[in-house]
Amino acid sequence: MPAELESQLPANAVAPPRAGSLARSLVLATLAFCLLFTLATVGVRTWFAWNSNLSNMNAELSLIDQVFQGTLSKAVWEMDNEDLQTQLDSVALAPPVGRVEVRVLRPGRPPEVLERHHAGHDGSSFTPTLRRQLTVSPYPGATEVVGELSIEGDARLLWQRLWKEVAIIMLTQIIQSLALAGLIMSMFNRSVTLHVRRIAQHLEQLTPQNLKHHLMLERGGTASDELDLLEAGVNDLQDKLADHIERQTHDELALATSRDQLAELVEQRTAQLKAANIRLEALSRFDPLTGLANRRHFDELKELEFNRSLRHDQPFSVLMCDIDFFKLYNDTYGHATGDQCLRDVALTMSALFSRSGELVARLGGEEFAVLLAGQNRQQALSLAERLQALLAEQKLPHKGSSVSPYVTLSIGVAELDPANMECFDQLLQSADRALYRAKSQGRNRCEI
Repeated sequence: MPAELESQLPANAVAPPRAGSLARSLVLATLAFCLLFTLATVGVRTWFAWNSNLSNMNAELSLIDQVFQGTLSKAVWEMDNEDLQTQLDSVALAPPVGRVEVRVLRPGRPPEVLERHHAGHDGSSFTPTLRRQLTVSPYPGATEVVGELSIEGDARLLWQRLWKEVAIIMLTQIIQSLALAGLIMSMFNRSVTLHVRRIAQHLEQLTPQNLKHHLMLERGGTASDELDLLEAGVNDLQDKLADHIERQTHDELALATSRDQLAELVEQRTAQLKAANIRLEALSRFDPLTGLANRRHFDELKELEFNRSLRHDQPFSVLMCDIDFFKLYNDTYGHATGDQCLRDVALTMSALFSRSGELVARLGGEEFAVLLAGQNRQQALSLAERLQALLAEQKLPHKGSSVSPYVTLSIGVAELDPANMECFDQLLQSADRALYRAKSQGRNRCEI
């Protein structure tokens, strides 16, 4: 088997296992659920325990009322203060009683209030309160109210009972949660984690040479479950991978025979593509009719030269040139001759402006522009006049012109003014305005 194929399944291809355990994660999730369940259960059971304690305390207060109501009524009726005080002390000593009050009612006199309460009793609104009228029967068939009895439950006893029950509830819930988590972890380790580790160990030892060695979990029982499906899937994947490697070996051997031919063909196509790109680049930067730079090339260089002149504090000028009455020239001689006229003018301009930093571009139709880096206004004007003289020497006939029997140029000249110009378009607009003045003042002239 080739070395590059063997490298596809190295013995240490399996990444190092991350720290942690599925069983531990499951137990933590179970504990988190149990905690939430415990909190909810404790809340519900606490509410029921509170209501149960309130009911129990109400029953206890009712029982105390049944025991002492008659004796208290008799002591009030007989005005036996000593017995009344004794009865009140007995009621106050009962465990569920926090406060007891007797209001003695006597005709023509304000009620007399007798009270007993435990130390620290705060009269909490949560505790139950029992109120009864104290009545006596002075003779058969008659009933008379002699006082009122109020018994308040002991809030401290109520809370003590509640907290005791809450502690028992929480303890039982925690024990249940821990037992459940331990049971789940034990079952998960025995039925899942052990076999998953065997699978991981088997996969870690796989190489291209032992792909035919199948995974055997050796589990008891005949029932098919997810681990059996995983075992079958791993073995099927090994078989498919082994077949794939065999086919890949065959394909790579076939590919190796044609690799050199393909490389040679690619090299030929690359050379052709480079040549085509060079031609395309030339076509995209130069005007196909005149061979001068086109508008795109002009736009690429104008800002570069403009910023360079500003940075180095050098003069920079622009010429805007327009062939006079060129539409009439086309109407008179035809478009083919007009194209030749454009080529002649372009050739004249290329011959004059051929130094470094000078660029002649055809902007469209019969309009040309010249970038003159390093030339001030007077030098640019001198070059513009020289261009007109060279064109006049060629004596290209132009019957439709009203200023000369030969082809002429109107030229606008502008120089960079660093104090007032922030971009090249301002300089170009200045040259365009100068060209407009040259046309409006008779053509065949240069204007600044």
